[in-house]
Amino acid sequence: MALRGVCVLELAGLAPGPFCGMVLADFGAQVIRVDRVGRGGGLDVSTLARGKRSLAVDLKQPQGVQVLRRLCMRADVLLEPFRQGVMEKLQLGPEVLHRENPKLIYARLSGFGQSGKFSRMAGHDINYLALSGVLSRLGGNGKNPCPPLNLLADFAGGGLMCSLGIVIALFERTVSGKGQVIDANMVEGTAYLSSFLWKTLKTGLWEQPPGQNILDGGAPFYTTYQTADGGFMAVGAIEPQFYKLLLKGLGLNSAELPNQMNMADWPEIKKKFAAVFATKTKAEWCQIFDGTDACVTPVLSFEEVAHHDHPRERGSFIRDEGQDLSPRPAPLLLRTPATPSLQRDSIIGEHSKEILEEFGFSQKEIDELTSAKVIESHKPRANL
Repeated sequence: MALRGVCVLELAGLAPGPFCGMVLADFGAQVIRVDRVGRGGGLDVSTLARGKRSLAVDLKQPQGVQVLRRLCMRADVLLEPFRQGVMEKLQLGPEVLHRENPKLIYARLSGFGQSGKFSRMAGHDINYLALSGVLSRLGGNGKNPCPPLNLLADFAGGGLMCSLGIVIALFERTVSGKGQVIDANMVEGTAYLSSFLWKTLKTGLWEQPPGQNILDGGAPFYTTYQTADGGFMAVGAIEPQFYKLLLKGLGLNSAELPNQMNMADWPEIKKKFAAVFATKTKAEWCQIFDGTDACVTPVLSFEEVAHHDHPRERGSFIRDEGQDLSPRPAPLLLRTPATPSLQRDSIIGEHSKEILEEFGFSQKEIDELTSAKVIESHKPRANL
């Protein structure tokens, strides 16, 4: 796999950090999740721990800090998810760790970044989305701005952009031989993702309020419609040749409809389209539009997507040993594809002793750290 041999230390956090670590693990990196002690060795659904091992360390104790420093001396990447200043208080800032390992990639993944007015403030996806400017463009016609779950800022602007930064820094290190600090944050990551919006502000694409433009659900040819059985179809027939095929599938005559791009007529066209879509089931519409260039597809539920022909034929989803379904890593590299672990997620502290042994800790040191409750070791209980 592409990242085989890369050692990543991921400090325990929520959502974007674990996702970043999982991406790196899926593509071959050895990812060690540094968990907090006192969690009882349980599972944490927020960890996205596929392919990772767990070391439970108490960083509130000086000995725990020293443990992490020793690990960082041999690691390639440190991924930390804290607010500005937290790592410095622990004497684990980049200045300290780079003196001991100049090749270390120090990835700082935060909400607001390492500087600025909000750098020490708490926040969540909706707050980062709001400050990026993107939230102002999301929402239905006449409705309050609404975030698309917590996917855009946390996982796209945060975790995914941070993983890209880490890979770029690793590549640059092959030339310079040096590590560096990555300041990845959800606000700027989300804003960068919205570059298309910024570049098209003066083109007329977004001149109407949210929910009334071509690409945000305002256009009758770029929205969703309910079917007779309560399902939904997604329509994206922007170009004239695709719009023509949409009308053909719907059984409508273009001569009897207003001009496609006349925004004043969009509400009327929407009503006509909605009435037609409501006459057939989702499956019936799929029979009509599948294989055409009308840009009409079913809105699949999580239960349906696993059985749909297209993702099934591509193997787009995988099942772990517990038969739970999840998306296959993307993108697909044909020569060095990701090989995600299909084993269960590790419990907190499951690999503490073996990890320390690999990093050169003696059995005496491990026993002392265990006795002092600096580290914790937990093994899964057998199901009898």
